[in-house]
Amino acid sequence: MTRFGYTLMTEQSGPRALVEHAVDAERVGFDFEVMSDHYFPWLDAQGHAPYAWSVLGAVAQATERVGLMTYVTCPLLRYHPAVVAQKAATVALLSDDRFTLGLGAGENLNEHVAGERWPAVGERHDMLEEAVQIIRSLLDGERLTFDGVHYRVDSAKLWDLPDETVEIGVAVSGPQSIERFAPLADHLVTTEPEAGVVQRWSSVRERAELAPSRVVGQMPICWDPDEETAVARAHEQFRWFGGGWRVNAHLPTTEAFAAAAAFVRPEDVAASIPCGPDLDAVVEAASAWWEEGFTDLALVQVGEVGQREFLETAAGPLLEKLRAAAPSS
Repeated sequence: MTRFGYTLMTEQSGPRALVEHAVDAERVGFDFEVMSDHYFPWLDAQGHAPYAWSVLGAVAQATERVGLMTYVTCPLLRYHPAVVAQKAATVALLSDDRFTLGLGAGENLNEHVAGERWPAVGERHDMLEEAVQIIRSLLDGERLTFDGVHYRVDSAKLWDLPDETVEIGVAVSGPQSIERFAPLADHLVTTEPEAGVVQRWSSVRERAELAPSRVVGQMPICWDPDEETAVARAHEQFRWFGGGWRVNAHLPTTEAFAAAAAFVRPEDVAASIPCGPDLDAVVEAASAWWEEGFTDLALVQVGEVGQREFLETAAGPLLEKLRAAAPSS
C-alpha cells in the first residue's frame, strides 16, 4: 500500500508555522512527514530557511504517530558526517524511533556558506559515500577513528542512541548513483518519477542480497479554491523547480535561481504542478509515482499562504482519493 506524506518545507515557512503544520498534517491523516534542510530558500519570494534540526526536535515532541525524515540533509560541507550522525540519533530518541535520515549530495545554494569550493558531482558522490560509512558506523554504536580521502574522524562515539538503529535513505537519480548507493542505503529518495529508477534500485539490492526497501518520492501541488490564484502562487514560489537537479544543484544564490527561471511562464508551471481545487488532477499526477513502483510519496503544498486552509479543507478528502486510487499491495 502506498504511503502518503506531507512536506515541511523550510524554504517557505518559519519554525513555529512548521511545527503547527506538522501537528495538523498528523491530525488529518498523513502517514509521514519529511523536512527540507536549507540555509537559503530557492527564491526570495519564499522568504524562509530556519535550522531544520531544531525544528525537527520540536516536531518530534509535538507529534506522536507520523514518521519523520530529512529530505534531504547534505553531510558534505556545511555539516561534518560525525555531527550529522549525532543529530540523527538525537531526533530518533526524541521521536521514539520514528525518524529516518535522508541524505544527498546537496546543492551549492546551501553548501557555499561554508566557504569551500563546490565539487563536481563525481567528487560529491565520493564524499557522500565516505559520509554514509561514517554515519552508519556511529549509528551502529561503534567508537570510530576514520582516515579517508575527504573526512577524518578521531575516536568518535555517540553516547545517546535509540533502541532501533536509524535507517538511512539516499537521494539518487541516474544509474551511476543507484549502483553506488543502493548497497549502502536502506531506502531510495528522489524528486522525479523517472522511468526505471525503482527497477534499477531493486535489481542492485537483489544482487547484493539486501532486503526490499522503501522508495520515496516527492511531488509539488498548489491547491487553492481559485485556480488562477494557485497558478500565480506556484509561479511566484516554485518556478525554479523545472530546472531539475542537474541544474539546481549548481546555482549558488536566490538571484541565480531567479535569473535561471526568468523566462518560465505561469502556464509552464501549471503544466508540471497540479494547481487549483481539482483533487482528481492531483491523483492523476500522483499515479505516475505508484505506477513506477514508489512505495511512499510526500506532497509539497506550495506556499505558506493557504497552507492552513489546505490542511483544514482539502488534505483529508485528497488523502481519501489517493488511497482509493493507489494500489493496495
